[in-house]
Amino acid sequence: MHRHSGEFNTASQLAMPGIQVGSRRWFLKTGTAAMASLPLATLQQIQAQATTGSSKKSVILFWLSGGPSQIDMWDPKPDAPVEIRSPFDTISTSVPGIQFTEHLPKQAAIADKIAVLRAVDCSASNHTPITMQAGNPLARRTNDGKDGGGYPSMGSVVAKFRGANDPSMPAFVGLANSWVSDVYGAGHMGSKFEPVKGLELADKFKLPQGLNIERLQNRAALREQINTARRQLDNNQRLDQFDANTQRAVDMVLSGKVEKAFDVSQESDQLRDKYGRVSVGEKAILARRLVEAGVSFVLVSGAWGYFDHHGDNVRWGGIEKGLKPLLPRVDQVYAALVEDLDQRGMLDDTLVMMMGEFGRSPKINTEAGRDHWVPVMSMIMSGGGIAGGQVIGSTDRTGGEIKSGKVRPQDLAATVFDHLEIDLSSHWVNPQGRPIPIVQEGGTPI
Repeated sequence: MHRHSGEFNTASQLAMPGIQVGSRRWFLKTGTAAMASLPLATLQQIQAQATTGSSKKSVILFWLSGGPSQIDMWDPKPDAPVEIRSPFDTISTSVPGIQFTEHLPKQAAIADKIAVLRAVDCSASNHTPITMQAGNPLARRTNDGKDGGGYPSMGSVVAKFRGANDPSMPAFVGLANSWVSDVYGAGHMGSKFEPVKGLELADKFKLPQGLNIERLQNRAALREQINTARRQLDNNQRLDQFDANTQRAVDMVLSGKVEKAFDVSQESDQLRDKYGRVSVGEKAILARRLVEAGVSFVLVSGAWGYFDHHGDNVRWGGIEKGLKPLLPRVDQVYAALVEDLDQRGMLDDTLVMMMGEFGRSPKINTEAGRDHWVPVMSMIMSGGGIAGGQVIGSTDRTGGEIKSGKVRPQDLAATVFDHLEIDLSSHWVNPQGRPIPIVQEGGTPI
């Protein structure tokens, strides 16, 4: 949180016994400094959800950073020439006619709960999360310091137009180790709608030892102190934001919901083992806890670029040495999450997606890997009202070109927003005052 020191000093002079409301130390201890970019759910959003009876609809997006290989995962081509077909065997799934590769047996077992999209058009995308996480072909990597063209990510649109399902929780949380390369933000929509860095929040919502809870709960006293500070600072606009963030921080600390949501230790060892005791598994179980607590959009990334399987001469290796060890992890975690949500009665309300920025080339290169491939990508979806046990779209015999059922980035955005009951005709206003549609280029829900 960026404040002039004078503002902090003035506010801290108005402290209640046991706590300096508005002091830099208090903000840091309650986590407010880390919350500066939290999207504040507006009163209108909260009232709208209350009056329409909306349930806790949410989205969990698994980001396979680097670009997942369609042929070696969800679109096997066992009859293709040897230089194209996967080195992995093809297996049947629980749904007749749908096949995956052999290292996705857990997903194959729940294929009746999975929609496989085999014709996702990534032609506007590049080696960043921008285009696909924005669900917008106009949001692109440009390498000129203006990447994304100011267009926001789907998560940021959700933060603005829906807000959190619980006003004491953030709306959009990213669970990723590498932020710039794996999580796209709000663009010109504004910093209030940026994703919250979930991995930095885990221990920031505990009350400092010795804090006087009774006095902190005295909202009337808190409001009076804020009003006094406002009068002393001559109606400084910064204090208006300070007021909102102060009360938001107090709400979060007092409710304990953020702290509780991040406490994965409350889950049984058996369930944590089912998700997998690896990075993506721990993040996935945390994602479920977050949406259960009221977060609307959670993005999970296991590691930066870990699906960038150019060949055995690069960091992440080729198909057999690099991709093969990864597949059991994402197979396990996706199946575990879907089954967990289903058992809790949350699957219909939670749209789960697994995708990357593009696919991989049909032909295996000289380094036993596959290169970037923007013409087509495969991905999977579950829950959120999407019918499982189906394949949407198809590719040609090499798995390199779309044959039927094209799904565009804007169709993904329309699907997400429609699920979350956001009006698809909504607009946001850019810094130049121009209204910008949240769904571009004629996107329609899947």
